[in-house]
Amino acid sequence: MIKETHLPPKKAAITAVGAYVPEDKLTNADLEKMVETNDEWIVARTGIKERRILKDPNKGTSFMAINAAKDLLEKRNLDPLEIDAVIVATITPDMNVAATAAYVASEIGATNAFAYDMQAACSGFLYGMSNAANMIAGGRYEKVLLIGADKMSSIVDYTDRTTCIIFGDGAGAVLFEASESDHGWEDEYLRSDGNGRLFLNIKAGGSLYPTSKETLEAGLHCLYQDGKTVFKYAVSEMADATEKIIKRNNIDPNTIAYLVPHQANKRIIDAIAKRVKLSDDKVMSNIEYFGNTTAATLPLLLKDYESKLKPGDRLIFAAFGGGFTWGAAYLTWAY
Repeated sequence: MIKETHLPPKKAAITAVGAYVPEDKLTNADLEKMVETNDEWIVARTGIKERRILKDPNKGTSFMAINAAKDLLEKRNLDPLEIDAVIVATITPDMNVAATAAYVASEIGATNAFAYDMQAACSGFLYGMSNAANMIAGGRYEKVLLIGADKMSSIVDYTDRTTCIIFGDGAGAVLFEASESDHGWEDEYLRSDGNGRLFLNIKAGGSLYPTSKETLEAGLHCLYQDGKTVFKYAVSEMADATEKIIKRNNIDPNTIAYLVPHQANKRIIDAIAKRVKLSDDKVMSNIEYFGNTTAATLPLLLKDYESKLKPGDRLIFAAFGGGFTWGAAYLTWAY
């Protein structure tokens, strides 16, 4: 619960992980029937073979976020009334104006928590970890639930073969608490560049281009990406941020347990790992099965690799997203 102010800083740690992905799969074979593409082309350029899709039109991002949170609460045997704050990182909120996080908190019974959404595209969960860790370190909050969730199928144009092959739906959650050891959140390096919004965006639906008959007919409410430019910036900035974190913390790359990279594209992941001299077995990856789930990629990786982690394992997180937003972080695993 909320504690007194002016307390000494505490090290924040991830103490539980949960996840949810829809049952329905969209395979490369399915996409071959929808757009001019093929499995070999998709795998060679992205590393993706299938992605999960939330097909029910009456269910939005909150449905996945709620289920990811429930998975965490059940595993941890945690009373939701103990949660002090809920943060949902997403670019596909259920509604504009009404915070998805507030609805998620109410639905899971976290009625003592305040809740808000965070929008930093594919860097949203990374930015959210910074927020959650600092809330714990400040001593005013004991339990912060951070969720990354996106229903990308709701904003993808399935006639555009350059984007529809990349994205999938999913949600992941982590709980931040004060560390009971010396392990936890160690360092972060976060950056942004507003000029990047020209190359990765949804042009209409905001205050600059409000929804109109013209914007709908022009297809300006679906995701647009200049693939070559985004690829170039993503490799350069994610690798640079990762190197900075490693160097300023005097980390021997041989002692890194895993690189935890945003799952945007297998070629991007490989390029970053090569630049920081990490072998494939030290790079978390599940892009083959889930594609790019935007804010959900990092927690979904943690869920998939949770059983392989042990206390003290050094993890380096890296992400890049629309805006542009990017960064890296260093965390030592606490359980």
